[in-house]
Amino acid sequence: MDTYAEDEAPGSTTPLNLLRDELPAPINWNQLTADEAHYEWHDLDQWVKWLKDSHGLPPSIVPPFYYLHDELVWELSALHTHWLSCYHQTASPSAPNSWRRDFNDARRRLRDWVAIQDRDRHFEAFVRADVLRRRRIEAQVSQTPSD
Repeated sequence: MDTYAEDEAPGSTTPLNLLRDELPAPINWNQLTADEAHYEWHDLDQWVKWLKDSHGLPPSIVPPFYYLHDELVWELSALHTHWLSCYHQTASPSAPNSWRRDFNDARRRLRDWVAIQDRDRHFEAFVRADVLRRRRIEAQVSQTPSD
């Protein structure tokens, strides 16, 4: 799992502490282990919060409960990976332009959602339930005799 560069403001959500040293790989949400899912959910959520704040995105584009909608998770996850690649130190100087174009297209696809209250508490409950579900599956698989 990657760690983020330190920033002078602990816990701040700025581009500096969102960038990684290594190039990212696409996330296949269907194949994550419980521990991987726990990390990836929080990593994506930190980036989505930054994206919403830095671009002034209203809930009609990225709703508070985006993580309950598979199409939004896949869309935002792809945008996140694309952003990490385009703003990586090894990226072409024109790579951010590619991300901006793709982000503009994605905003059009995300517009029709509505705001929901108490999002942070609900998000944590959702992640706990998802991780627990994955752990149960992992436990069942590990107890199944192999042929």
